[in-house]
Amino acid sequence: MTMHLYALAAGFMLDLLIGDPSWIPHPVQGIGKLIAAMERFLRKRFPKTAQGELRAGAVMAVFVPLFSGGLTWAVLAGAYLLHPYAGLVLETLLCAQLLAARSLRDAGMAVYHALTKGTLEEARRAVSMVVGRDTERLDAAGVTRAAVETVAENASDGEIAPLFFMALGGAPLGMFYKAVNTMDSMVGYKNERYLYFGRAAAKLDDACNCLPARISGVLMCLVAPLAGLSAGGAWRIFLRDRNKHASPNSAQTEAACAGALGLRLNGPNYYGGVLVEKPYVGDDTRPVEAEDIRRANRLMLMTSAASWALFVLLPLIFI
Repeated sequence: MTMHLYALAAGFMLDLLIGDPSWIPHPVQGIGKLIAAMERFLRKRFPKTAQGELRAGAVMAVFVPLFSGGLTWAVLAGAYLLHPYAGLVLETLLCAQLLAARSLRDAGMAVYHALTKGTLEEARRAVSMVVGRDTERLDAAGVTRAAVETVAENASDGEIAPLFFMALGGAPLGMFYKAVNTMDSMVGYKNERYLYFGRAAAKLDDACNCLPARISGVLMCLVAPLAGLSAGGAWRIFLRDRNKHASPNSAQTEAACAGALGLRLNGPNYYGGVLVEKPYVGDDTRPVEAEDIRRANRLMLMTSAASWALFVLLPLIFI
């Protein structure tokens, strides 16, 4: 377990330094291909009924995370048997790839630079890379809110939750979680295609993120003053609005971030040309501005550092 924590400590730093270079194959790409292949395979072999799709989706929700985590465990076990340092280096690289603080920060800053130095069309293109909503209708304020929301929400499932699971079980458990999260992002939709097939994946993702999302929200409130933001506002909106969304987890960090920034986030947005009514989170105390993206990034990074200290540094000190 100590080796796992050392690898996670180093992987956290490596992610902050280099992020996810495009020339390095990413495990999520492989997981995505596995999910797509499993969906094709299972849809051919289960009845095209509600119950048939529920069963097929349940099979995939069990197989994909277990296969992803199990394969990672087997590869790492071989590396550690070859030499402890070989295992440590490989696990460090895997831990870095499973974390997303640098990538999330860079994605936010791409939108910020487009807003402040480019055109609205460039900003819409930049934010379309990280959000699911339609972006062609967004004005500058809408683009900024979308960027802030994605930084806030992904602070949990892109950074703190993987840290949490890897602290418990190293890169294999981190890969298990990443497979669950990737499944939800690919099939966990309440539309005609995935209403039944994706239900097990969505429920499993909700269960896996239940505790990490709430830890993330609390940590975000605690570090808000260190990021130069409002702790009182973060706590007030977190406690009031964190359960507003249909998803039990997505508003936890969004509420804390909205309160810390003094902004109102979410609300109605278009998805695939359809207007989806979502509740607002936070109070509309001031106009949103591009600088809020940098503030949200700062809050996300401070929250990541706090989670690293809680999940990795403290256990290493007391082991």
